[in-house]
Amino acid sequence: MLNEKPVFGFPLPRIDGPLKVTGTAPYAAEYHDPGMLFGYAAQATIASGRIASIDTMEAEAYPGVVKVYTYKNRPSAARSDKKWKDEVALPGHPFRPLENDRILFGGQPIALVVAESFEAARDAADLIRVEYHPDEPHTDITVERAKSYVPPEARKEEMRPTDPRGDAERAYEAAPFKVDVEYLQQGEHHNPMELFASTAIRNEDGTLTVYDKTQGSQNSHDYVCNVFGLKPEDVRVVNAYVGGAFGSGLRPKHQLFFAVMASLDLERSVKVEMSRSEMFYLTWRPATIQRMQLAASADGQLMSVRHHAIQTTSLHEDYQENVVNWSGLTYKCDNVKLSYELVKTTLSTPGDMRAPGAATAFLALESAMDELAYAVGMDPLEFRGRNFVSYDQNDDLQITSKELDTCYRVGAERFGWDKRSHEPGSMRDGNDLIGWGVATGVWEATLTQAEAKVRLFPDGKITVMAAASDIGTGTYTILAQVAAQELGQGAERVSVLIGDSTLPKTSVEGGSWTAASSGSAVQAGCLEIRKTLLSLAQKMDNHPFGNAPVEELAIRDNRLVLDRNDQVGLSIADILGHHGMSSVEGHGKVAPDQEQAKKFTSYTHGAVFVEVRIDAELGVPRVTRVVSAIDAGRIINPKTARSQILGGVVMGLGMALHEEGMIDHRTGRIMNHNIAEYHVPAHADVHDIDVIFIEEEDRMASPIGVKGLGEIGIIGVGAAVANAIFHATGTRHRHFPITIDKIMEGLPER
Repeated sequence: MLNEKPVFGFPLPRIDGPLKVTGTAPYAAEYHDPGMLFGYAAQATIASGRIASIDTMEAEAYPGVVKVYTYKNRPSAARSDKKWKDEVALPGHPFRPLENDRILFGGQPIALVVAESFEAARDAADLIRVEYHPDEPHTDITVERAKSYVPPEARKEEMRPTDPRGDAERAYEAAPFKVDVEYLQQGEHHNPMELFASTAIRNEDGTLTVYDKTQGSQNSHDYVCNVFGLKPEDVRVVNAYVGGAFGSGLRPKHQLFFAVMASLDLERSVKVEMSRSEMFYLTWRPATIQRMQLAASADGQLMSVRHHAIQTTSLHEDYQENVVNWSGLTYKCDNVKLSYELVKTTLSTPGDMRAPGAATAFLALESAMDELAYAVGMDPLEFRGRNFVSYDQNDDLQITSKELDTCYRVGAERFGWDKRSHEPGSMRDGNDLIGWGVATGVWEATLTQAEAKVRLFPDGKITVMAAASDIGTGTYTILAQVAAQELGQGAERVSVLIGDSTLPKTSVEGGSWTAASSGSAVQAGCLEIRKTLLSLAQKMDNHPFGNAPVEELAIRDNRLVLDRNDQVGLSIADILGHHGMSSVEGHGKVAPDQEQAKKFTSYTHGAVFVEVRIDAELGVPRVTRVVSAIDAGRIINPKTARSQILGGVVMGLGMALHEEGMIDHRTGRIMNHNIAEYHVPAHADVHDIDVIFIEEEDRMASPIGVKGLGEIGIIGVGAAVANAIFHATGTRHRHFPITIDKIMEGLPER
């Protein structure tokens, strides 16, 4: 019944690519309206305290300024926390811009200047005079850990640590080999190319069209309606193109509130775009301390796993991640104890950043597994294979598919792992110390509720409609390929309309679930089209289908045909023309199978192999080779899929070696809040990355067999790099990122 043309599995270039590379794809800040106003936010220069006084007179008198908003004159908005909570909100009190005189974190917006030009708004913001009653900042997790607490309300129930099993303490004490180590990871910050921006266009009838940098147009839509008490039909949110996000755009940001607030108050169109420095004060991967206590028998079997994590959050919300539970399901162990706590800091609320929780967890778990492998005296890859588990021990569930052992085998063969010398510091090439490291990665394969409409025209053209977002992952292209495959067309015949709150409902784009969820909804819509066409055909005289079920039919060459004999059929044009129809539409819906979830769970898996070369005198590390073997179900588009893993690997290199928000704990302010000083991997830092996809199709994970790729590429990379550095130098590094100064201190004496 499927298209015989190579649509699934074909490396189709992104269909939105030409628009992006020619600069004609419009982003949130690139929409304009005659008479539009521009907003610019002034930021707090302390991390904690209160505003003693704020003088806006000089700013208000600046040429072109229309109005300056502070907590003293902010228009009214919703009062209850419930109204301010979006689809992915956290326990606590959501941040409300200009709510009062209190300063909760450095960089907090304390005023909004609205002017006839961006330059006027920016320059006037510098003229606002503020005096503070500062409080002592609390931003150092190593100090604040003494006040850690168990979050009273879980962000999600599945984020709570699973109940202990066995007796982890007794098994640990009885084991002959053990490690008790602590890992510190500094905070990381999102730096997508597109700055956060919202353009609120006031239409002639008073309704609003908002162009927003977001991963969920419908989430932003509902937020705006709830906060300002607007009718749903009076607001439309569009995010047709998103210049990078990976978690940073899940929750509505203050520029959205400001743009809509000012537009409603002034009855004009308003645009508000953040500065790059503002981006550092929102949605960051939290600093984390993890204590790993692992124990094994002489033959390399895990006997005990204890994992305790402490993460930073803000004063007003309890941000939480699923960190420790991964240690209870990745390897077989009957004695496990997991715990998770938070510490309040005078920092902005952290947020989801690519593979939230898991990227952090595996940094510690996979480093500790490497340490324990060396304690036992076993090859690190063999040690992981020795503790392979085929089911989810945390929840006692079967796993719908798991090819992790194949990832180990195929990845090791491609990397040449059998040539690895076990002894640290034993591999050299001239002045370079060479190290090889390995790590495992796991991420949940989730299916969320999603809807899509698909419309087929007599000439074979197809339109796909869904509110889904494309943050650079290839959603446009994937949905086109699904529709083309199911309706017997080439992908070039498909038009995809996404990123609009008025389109069929989907979840926010995140968690690696968009391709599986929206793709399956498109498939369901195509099935509805075939059912409708069959029903219409069967009402025609002398139709050739008899009582054939829809499962035995296909669409080929613009004809509805028998799958086993495509000579038997009718043209789409004839079927629709007979009934006076110009097109046929299918509305597809998917949702998780609750009955299946009682017995099964789904994950993507990966094994990453890394080669590091370190200058023996200067300590400069170079990651010269990476092999990433991935088990992620059906691969619809190898080109976009590979791109996802490449991006994840590069972000993993940043986590391991570069990325660190440097906070002056005396003031509570971020010191490197710019791209010049916040280090991310550059071209010279990225060498050969080899991506392998293990062939697999998991129809239990999603109807189209997809398990998602957005997150799995980063998981384990940081630990693999750290393990390779140990193998090269013989020194363990447990404070991330592993910068050159730390490596130099651990270099062997010459």
